[in-house]
Amino acid sequence: MDFKTILFYAFALILILAATRVITARNPVHAVLFLVLSFFSAAGIWMLLQAEFLAIVLVLVYVGAVMVLFLFVVMMLDINIDRMREGFWGYLPLSVTVGAIIVLEMAAVLWHGFRNFTPSIAPVNVNLGGTKELGMLIYTTYVFAFEIAAVVLLVAIVAAVALTLRKRKDTKHFDPGMAVRVKRNDRLKIIKMDAVVERPAAEPDVKEAP
Repeated sequence: MDFKTILFYAFALILILAATRVITARNPVHAVLFLVLSFFSAAGIWMLLQAEFLAIVLVLVYVGAVMVLFLFVVMMLDINIDRMREGFWGYLPLSVTVGAIIVLEMAAVLWHGFRNFTPSIAPVNVNLGGTKELGMLIYTTYVFAFEIAAVVLLVAIVAAVALTLRKRKDTKHFDPGMAVRVKRNDRLKIIKMDAVVERPAAEPDVKEAP
């Protein structure tokens, strides 16, 4: 067993353990941090496969942007952990059944797809980390899926901002809709007033001492 194989098994073991802790951690912040560790381990496996571009994208996009956003959202939300854990064991049989069906479906698809698989391109000529090949596929064949993913991420960001937006009594805020609908006469009001002339104050009488 060479050093590359040892690194692959090490990264795979860390990835499995971190992914398990993502769904078993009681603290949501800890779950997000374990998910970051999972992404880093997956990026290490991509590096071993000589797919440097995919590894860098996984770290920069998911770890550097998406997961940081999730971490801030989770930390800003006032989540009641005890209330979320109520009735957990009651949903366990249904969740196990659904999970088993998903695993069987994926296994059937993979078994049918790879049973008679014959590679049409030599592995030496395959460039998994090439930016040119990925760009051509993303912006030609998978352009609609790429745009849909961008819209989903935008909706997630808007939802995160909407969930964390709270009205506080100790801060000043205004309704942008009311600000747009305001009329010119409501902004400035001219009031006519009569001129007022201030009279000088009368000087006090000074009596001479005898």
